[in-house]
Amino acid sequence: MKRVLLLGASGNIGTQALDVLAKARGRYTLEGISVGRNSEAIEGILKDFPTIRHVYLMDAGRAAFLREKHPSVRFFSGEEGLGAIVDAFEGDIVLNAILGFAGLLPSLRALEKGKLLALANKESLVVGGSLIPPLLDRCGGSIVPIDSEHVAFRKCLNKAAGRPWKKFLITASGGAFRDFSREEIRRLPAERALLHPTWRMGKKITIDSATMFNKGFEIIEAMRLFSIRSEDIEILMHRESLVHSAILLQDGTYLADVGRPDMREAIRFALEGGTSSDGVMEVSSLKDIEGASFAPFSPARFPAVSIALEAERAGGDRTAVLNGADEEAVARYLEGEIGICGIEKAVALALHEVPGGPGLSYDALRASDRNARSFVRSLPASALN
Repeated sequence: MKRVLLLGASGNIGTQALDVLAKARGRYTLEGISVGRNSEAIEGILKDFPTIRHVYLMDAGRAAFLREKHPSVRFFSGEEGLGAIVDAFEGDIVLNAILGFAGLLPSLRALEKGKLLALANKESLVVGGSLIPPLLDRCGGSIVPIDSEHVAFRKCLNKAAGRPWKKFLITASGGAFRDFSREEIRRLPAERALLHPTWRMGKKITIDSATMFNKGFEIIEAMRLFSIRSEDIEILMHRESLVHSAILLQDGTYLADVGRPDMREAIRFALEGGTSSDGVMEVSSLKDIEGASFAPFSPARFPAVSIALEAERAGGDRTAVLNGADEEAVARYLEGEIGICGIEKAVALALHEVPGGPGLSYDALRASDRNARSFVRSLPASALN
């Protein structure tokens, strides 16, 4: 039986992971969780999973209270607590569903301990990609993705069984604003951007879907997971979200992962070690997939992708600045301070104005992240609208 630590248990991916784990109790034991600021979720999760022995929450005072109430459970809190809970975990799988830069430290700690890292925190690879390969080589851990696009690529490679590929085809729904012009979206509030047409996700990733910064992040993640170049990846607009992504083989055959938009299958795939090819169709044309339509991607309509890839090409700490600036700009958009196009402006300005560095350590990346956030917070709304 595999022992699991679930980070981000109260978020969108985390709650779906709890559902998967509850239905597979004979295969997995949940031994630890993190809930960040959502401490009210802890009691219910402890009741449903009495095997839990480690819990992280941000609030130290609340952690002290719960420690008295649950003496058999070890509670962690504070900024360093996420690393500490991973250090204390002696099981098999760390499922990281934490949102944003906060997920990087526990990912690094999990790989330092040689764990299987089931990764839904794309920022770990976007921001800390240069830190991870040495850990994999030295410590013997492994990463299995949970993002649906990267699960699809992994499944397609499994199905290919060594056959040479020509192109990775990453699909994009276009988010809530896909049918609006850039002029039209300037006037639309965040409430509209949060109405994703096919996926149910958290606020941050839903806004990133509307700008398509998420697609830029996913391309960077794919580059680092599969050791490929940005030129090897093509974006296909795909409204229905049936094809999670595909690979074009050298012989002209397409391998496509097809299924309904539900992250539970991706979570199961990761927990099982990423060896399945279930759901992959082999077709001579993507047009052969019933119910699926595809259209070209427009870089002019969605400039966020080019901004993200510019950061990746620049190297050093630029992807840490990219991510920190995006997180802060999205927060300002959700608060109604700036329009959605202001997110792109803020990130582009941060990449050019925030001082750079090599980003060769976690502490250096954390400093760059904080500098980017501070810079975006300092920008007057008038400069972004």
